[in-house]
Formats: sequence, structure tokens, C-alpha cells
Amino acid sequence: METYRLDVETPIGILEIIGTEQVVQSILFVELESKRSMEKDVPNVLRQCRDELNAYFRGERMTFTFPTEQIGTTFQHDVWDALQTIPYAETASYRELAERVKRPAAVRAVGATNGRNKLSIVVPCHRVIGSNGKLTGYAGGLWRKEWLLQHEKQVAHQPQ
Repeated sequence: METYRLDVETPIGILEIIGTEQVVQSILFVELESKRSMEKDVPNVLRQCRDELNAYFRGERMTFTFPTEQIGTTFQHDVWDALQTIPYAETASYRELAERVKRPAAVRAVGATNGRNKLSIVVPCHRVIGSNGKLTGYAGGLWRKEWLLQHEKQVAHQPQ
């Protein structure tokens, strides 16, 4: 199955969206100087992803509706599903996440699975923090994790 790429400029760097004609498979920060993708041949699902991410960064969207697909074990899918239960602008610890997937002793495995998440922002691994309340590991860099958490808090506290 053919895959497509679309790069999106955000306030915190370029996100590379990869997917098929039906699903988004990856949304990851990349260190590039300029956009690499041509938009004319990009499937609608990638355009929808781009548009929803842009709305997220403008503070106009808190959830996402485009179809996604991640390949992983049952445990990994349980963790990725649990990540999506962390409310917008809130955080959970790795330990809390392990308890949510009914594997309280699997804190390190939860952390490793969190690090394998290929759907940044949409599967909100940036909302997971250490038990001591400190920011820990984020594939996009801790400064981006901090920015995303601050952004969500600001949006959540704006008057409606």
C-alpha cells in the first residue's frame, strides 16, 4: 500500500504526517529547514489531519476526528488507548497510566510504549509526567512537551 507524506509547519517545529489514502500512521516532529512534501498528490485524510492540527495550534480544537492506525502489541494498544483518556490540559503519571491498563507493575513498559507512540499530539503522550510531577522524556524534546502542556492550559482557561 502506498504511503504519502505531508509536512506541517507549527509554532514548535515541523510535523511530518505519514499515511495511506485511508489512515494517518505517523505524526512526528522532524528537524528540517523547509517543507519537503508536494500537496497536490496528498490524500484527503492527510489534509484533514493537517487542518485539525492547525486548528489545535490555534486553540480551536481539543480532539481529532481523522482515522489513524498504529501497529503494535495488545499491551501497546492498551497504553495508546489509555493515553487518549487523559483529558485535554490535564496530565497523568506513568504509574497512573500503568494502573489504567491494569498492569500496575508495568510502569517502565508503559514508559517505553509511550515513547513508541507515532501519533504525536493526537495520542497525547505529552500529557504523561513523572510521579513527582516533573516533565520526563518526550521524543519531540522536553521543551516541546512543556509548550504543548502550557498551550492546552491556556486554551482550556480562555473564556468561552
